[in-house]
Amino acid sequence: MLKLAYSVKSVEQRASQLLEDLLRRIPSLDIAKVKIGHTGKDPGIDLSARVRANKHEYHLVAEVKQSGQPRFARDAINQLKAYISRDELKAIPIFIAPFLTVATRELCRNEGVGYLDFEGNAFLSFGTIYIETSTPGRPEAERREIRSLFKPRSAEVLRVLLRSPGRAWKLSELAEESGVSIGHVSNVRNALSNREWLQSQGPGVYLKQPDLLLDAWREAYRIPALEELKLYTPLHGKSWEKALRDFFESPSSSRVALASFSSAQWMAAYGRTTTQFLYAEPETVAALKASLGMTKPSIGENVIVWVPSDPGVFTDSFVVDGKVRCTSPLQTYLDLSQAGERGLEAAEHLRKARLTWLK
Repeated sequence: MLKLAYSVKSVEQRASQLLEDLLRRIPSLDIAKVKIGHTGKDPGIDLSARVRANKHEYHLVAEVKQSGQPRFARDAINQLKAYISRDELKAIPIFIAPFLTVATRELCRNEGVGYLDFEGNAFLSFGTIYIETSTPGRPEAERREIRSLFKPRSAEVLRVLLRSPGRAWKLSELAEESGVSIGHVSNVRNALSNREWLQSQGPGVYLKQPDLLLDAWREAYRIPALEELKLYTPLHGKSWEKALRDFFESPSSSRVALASFSSAQWMAAYGRTTTQFLYAEPETVAALKASLGMTKPSIGENVIVWVPSDPGVFTDSFVVDGKVRCTSPLQTYLDLSQAGERGLEAAEHLRKARLTWLK
């Protein structure tokens, strides 16, 4: 799942040039050329430089990685600290990678390590020198990687982990529970571990940061609809609920579920909406329309039916009030997050009420 876009050599060369460019932006700093590698007692340091500022000499050392995810950053920080513990001049540590996530930048700051990436994010502080720059957004390679983590097959693994985040899972157990190959489960595990959202425990793994995973999923999520049907029904209030219960008693209702605001009404209501939302497989749409008196209007629709491209929307769906099927709290939360400002408010209300594993 993690595809490295740069070779080790090209990353080091570009890191060297960018670090030198960054340092040369400081008029009061005298700098010799940044060196790749180190000829001293620790040949493992990737970059080093000697600089002088206000009559004080500083030794800068940098570890360069092909990935800026937190797991790789922590490895680099440990390497840098090990080197500094043996360096008479107490070198200034810097971590460099093609892109550093917000979590990685925070980790570096907390550990007293400077950082630099190819996108323009940088932090360096020593003596009287202070540099801090940041850029919004993510590079396309990073966006592709995060999107791939939430594609349907991967999402089935995530649903299992979020269902029981405190449980330690063997990969074979995750594969069986999610219905996904063990090879793909391994890819998901690696992607989560690189972000330090997943942690090993004995022979298994458990979800260490479910809240961060859910935040990332919400940001990447788009409603998985092959088709969106905008319909009208004259039914409302008790007549709608009665027709809905009657429909869910029929065999054709097995792949239909209330979604978004309509699902949330049964779990953690946050104000009523005049529009009803459902997921329905293609073969169930005709029966659904007939049972609920729905037609296609020229204007004034009050029912949205999504024909899903991902059958995972029905995973963990459940029955309320004895008959009515709703999407899971997780799926409902994701769908609400796409419903504008009011939807985001309803999503956070549902998250506090039903996704209690975040606490």
